Amino acid sequence: MKEEILISGFGGQGVLSMGKILVYSGMMQGQEISWLPSYGPEQRGGTANVTVILSDERISSPILHNYDTVIVLNQPSLDKFESKVKPGGTLIFDSNGFKKFPTRTDINVYRIDATEYAYAHDSSKTLNMIILGGFLKIRPVVKIENVLKGLKKSLPERHHHLIPQNEEAIKVGMSLIQKYN
Repeated sequence: MKEEILISGFGGQGVLSMGKILVYSGMMQGQEISWLPSYGPEQRGGTANVTVILSDERISSPILHNYDTVIVLNQPSLDKFESKVKPGGTLIFDSNGFKKFPTRTDINVYRIDATEYAYAHDSSKTLNMIILGGFLKIRPVVKIENVLKGLKKSLPERHHHLIPQNEEAIKVGMSLIQKYN
């Protein structure tokens, strides 16, 4: 098994953290992993993306041009990365703030209303976990128990009391994701 993933959105949406949690989860499962972040100097509010590779075999390079799964959280990310999904691959988008929507018919497209849900339920800090839950529902590349271990590893100890809230957000994301078109 090998899954090549790109996650992209505005800085502050938890894009890099989501990637880091996926990588820690893969490590807990004994997978080979790669985490390659990319962000501008503005970080919070600017665009950020991360490439994550999870594999049962050695990873030859962290540099990719096409992905099995692309997760986009804003319009600039959709505009830039929709074309980078491999035919037959998966595109997930958070519907908030989009004026143009995915148009490709050779990929599987899913919509998740994560931002809308997070703000309606005063849980904006778990937005990335809602999206991660949606991703794991359709692409179960890591086990939830390893995601929780990954959360423990990536969150500072003073925030470990938030792990149950994040676990609930993952479950919410699993229920929110839906096929688009």
